[in-house]
Amino acid sequence: MTTLVPGSRLTLPSIAAWLENPWPFAEHNPVRIEESVEDGKYLVRAELPGFDPEKNISVTAHEGLLTITAEREARTAEHGRSEFYYGKFSRTVSLPSGAQTAKVTATYKDGILEVSMPVDDKPDEKHVKIKVGKG
Repeated sequence: MTTLVPGSRLTLPSIAAWLENPWPFAEHNPVRIEESVEDGKYLVRAELPGFDPEKNISVTAHEGLLTITAEREARTAEHGRSEFYYGKFSRTVSLPSGAQTAKVTATYKDGILEVSMPVDDKPDEKHVKIKVGKG
C-alpha cells in the first residue's frame, strides 16, 4: 500500500511548486492569505479548500497575533498519486494597531476562510506628563 504524500518522488508538479517559492530554501507555506484593512475592519482571507471548518480549522487572536491552523490527514491508496499537502498547517500574521480581538469573527465558504475584526481608527494612546525634578 502506498501513502499519498507529496515529496515521495520528484515529479513535474512538485518541481513547479518548488519553483513558485521566491527562495528555493525558504519554508513553503500551503496556507495562502490576503490581508486588508477597509472601512474600519481588518480582514484576512485564507485558501483552505477541502477542510471541515468545524473539525479541522482553528483561529486564535492573541497578543497582537492572528493564527490560523488547519490539519489534513493523509489518505492511503493502492495506486495513484497526490499533489495534496497533508499534515498540520499554521499561518500567523501580526494584527494592525487597534485591532479589537474580542470582536473577531470567522466564516468559511467555498474553501475560503474569512476572519475579520474591527480596528479602532485611533487606538488607545496614553500621553504621559513629564515631571520635572527640583533640586
